[in-house]
Amino acid sequence: MKMIPPQPFTYEAGKRAVLLLHGFTGNTADVRKLGRYLHAKGYTCHAPLYTGHGGAAEELLQLSPENWWRDAEEGYRLLTAKGYREIAVAGVSLGGVFALRLGAEYPVKGIVSMCAPIQGKSAEELFERILGYAKQYKTFEGKTPDIVQAEVEAIASLPRDQLSGLQDLISNTAIQLDDIEAPVAVMQGGLDQPLYLNSANVIYEKVSNPHKSYKVYPNSGHILTLGPEQQQVFSDVEHFLNQLDWENE
Repeated sequence: MKMIPPQPFTYEAGKRAVLLLHGFTGNTADVRKLGRYLHAKGYTCHAPLYTGHGGAAEELLQLSPENWWRDAEEGYRLLTAKGYREIAVAGVSLGGVFALRLGAEYPVKGIVSMCAPIQGKSAEELFERILGYAKQYKTFEGKTPDIVQAEVEAIASLPRDQLSGLQDLISNTAIQLDDIEAPVAVMQGGLDQPLYLNSANVIYEKVSNPHKSYKVYPNSGHILTLGPEQQQVFSDVEHFLNQLDWENE
C-alpha cells in the first residue's frame, strides 16, 4: 500500500500564533483538526512533525528524545522567523510536556497541556508503545499478519536505551514547572490511564501562575483532540486563548 507520510502544517491568519505539538509515536494528524478550528477563529497555527514520527517504528529507536525537543523548539523559531511575536503553545501527551518546557524556557502567551505525562512512564512501557505503533503501522502497510508479527518481534530485540532519556526529559520538565510565568490550561481525559490523571494534578499544583485552570473530560481518553468531546475541547482551547493578554487585538 502506498503510504502518504504526515507533514508539518502552517495555517496563517492573524498576528496571534499558536504552536501545536503532537505526542510520542503520534503525528500532526493529532492536532490538525484543532489547527483548522483555531485558524477559522483567526489564529495562525503551526505544527511541526517530530523527526522519525509518522514513519516506520524502527526509526524512532535510532533517535534521541532531544531530537524531538529540538523539533518543538524549531517550530517556535519558525513562527518567530515569520514575524510572530505573540505565541501560545498547545500540546497533547509528550507535546504537552514540550509545551510546558517551552513555557519555562521561552516567552509564550499561554500554555495548553493536554494529557501530559509529567510523571513519566518507564522505558519498558514506552517501548511497548513503540511495539504497538509498529504493529499498527505495518498492518496499515498491508503486510500479512505473519510478516507483521515477525517484524515486530525483530524490533523487540533492538536496543532501547534512549527511551530512558525520554524519562529524564520528562522529569527535568517537572522540575521546571515553577519557572513558568504564562497562564496554563491543564486538560485531561477522564478515561485516560491513572498516570496521566495524576500527572495533570501535579502540573496544576506546581504551576505557580494563579491564572491557571484544570478540566477533566469524562468521556475522553488520551488523545483529547481526536476524542468524542473534541468540539468541547476545541471550544475550551479557544476560550483560554481569547482570555490571554494579547497585545494585538
